[in-house]
Amino acid sequence: MASTVDSSSNKSSLPMLHEKVKKLGRIPASWAAYAWSIGREDQRRAIHALKVGLALTLVSLLYILEPLFKGVGKNAMWAVMTVVVVLEFTAGATICKGLNRGFGTVVAASLAFIIELVAVKSGKVFRGFFVASSVFLIGFAATYLRFFPSIKKSYDYGVVIFLLTFNLITVSSFRQENVLPLARDRLSTIAIGCAICLFMSLLVLPNWSGEDLHSCIVRKFEGLARSVEGCVNEYFRDQEKDDNIFDKQASRDSIHTGYRAVLESKSNDETLAHYASWEPRHSTQCYSYPWQKYVKLGSVLRHFAYTVAALHGCLESEIQTPTSVRSLFRNPCTRVAREVTKVLQELADSIRNHHCCAPDVLSDHLHEALQDLNSAIRSQPRLFLGSKHGSANSRMLIELNSGKHTASRTALPSFKTDTASLLERKITKGDQPSERNERSTLGRTLSKIAITSLEFSEALPFAAFASLLVEMVVRLELVIEEVKELERAANCKEFTGHDHLTIDLACKEEKRNNNGVPGSHTVSAAAE
Repeated sequence: MASTVDSSSNKSSLPMLHEKVKKLGRIPASWAAYAWSIGREDQRRAIHALKVGLALTLVSLLYILEPLFKGVGKNAMWAVMTVVVVLEFTAGATICKGLNRGFGTVVAASLAFIIELVAVKSGKVFRGFFVASSVFLIGFAATYLRFFPSIKKSYDYGVVIFLLTFNLITVSSFRQENVLPLARDRLSTIAIGCAICLFMSLLVLPNWSGEDLHSCIVRKFEGLARSVEGCVNEYFRDQEKDDNIFDKQASRDSIHTGYRAVLESKSNDETLAHYASWEPRHSTQCYSYPWQKYVKLGSVLRHFAYTVAALHGCLESEIQTPTSVRSLFRNPCTRVAREVTKVLQELADSIRNHHCCAPDVLSDHLHEALQDLNSAIRSQPRLFLGSKHGSANSRMLIELNSGKHTASRTALPSFKTDTASLLERKITKGDQPSERNERSTLGRTLSKIAITSLEFSEALPFAAFASLLVEMVVRLELVIEEVKELERAANCKEFTGHDHLTIDLACKEEKRNNNGVPGSHTVSAAAE
């Protein structure tokens, strides 16, 4: 019996073991597929990895080749450390770290040499005390200096290298007679490592932080344009259609991705702008490119993205306006979103091509779309608070409620026991049929007002959606002002009519089609 149980358990464990072996066998393939996808997202990543490998190979020749090893010695390890630490993805980051490391090393070596000269003359007794005191004071001053905002932003790495090099040279000089060869060899190996890093970053397929920041701003405009268009299209999608739930979820995810990339880009923009300021001039003209204007433009775009996020929140709200009500305002809202998207695309094109945007980039078509939306809302007064019917109904509801409370108070029975009270009760009993009629009339009136109030509550979510569209247009004007300020500071090419010809022709064609289709005018359609 026991043997039968053991054999059955062995048979059941074999398939489980086989499945585990299969899963382990699929792990390398999944890792390889993931690594391949990372490289496909940005091919520069694989190129940078190759550059780092080549740089490490070059610096290792200091150990491999005998003549180079005799000239440098064991200090060649500092060159390897410099390549590992300094060589970054972009040229600006490499230059920043390389100059910080070189400058920190030079200052630390010079200060350590001066302190060594003074310590030698102080005698054997006071030498140790003097070295320890200098290490304490320099360590305190350098560490406190790192808390300064300007130092922490641009030179924090240089201060760390200064502190490290100073302590290594000063402490090691206490047991070594001549510290000058040590400082010289360390400087030479660090200079070799920095030279290799700069060569690989600036001359071998360089990646510029300024170009990354420039492309990032363009992608922000395009992502916001897709999010705005997707929000409005999704809001007015026919809910009765049996759409694929995966397609619907993918559409909403794309909306979320567009504005989330803008909201989460503050630290990345500041870092790229900082590294871009270390790079060579942006053009052959001798002027400093306004990278901080890109940071300011990114801040304005984040405020615009907050409105898009709120607009997306209307799609996720639990209380939704019925489709029949939303369909009344489909055309004007879609037109406003289309015009906002068009402006964002035009701003993205102007920044991408380094030319000024059109003076009338906020065209009359957008203002006309806002007027159409306003007219469509006014054509449905009973749906929105502030209309005459809504105010009258509110006043009527208050009056009827007050009258109802008064009637209820007068209908309360009295506890008098005299003859007058008995007569009053007889009269009250005689008037009961008329009171019943009044109460039925009051009930019908309250029902009508309740229906009107229900229509208003159903329109509230759309009122929030429409107000966010108007708010988006207002914030778009601030974005345009910031873009024009960036273009002036960057000396962009002047706008020519040819740049805007395609967009004008598209607008005229669209207007001609709208005029040719009966019933396409947004105001009349909403009024109907």
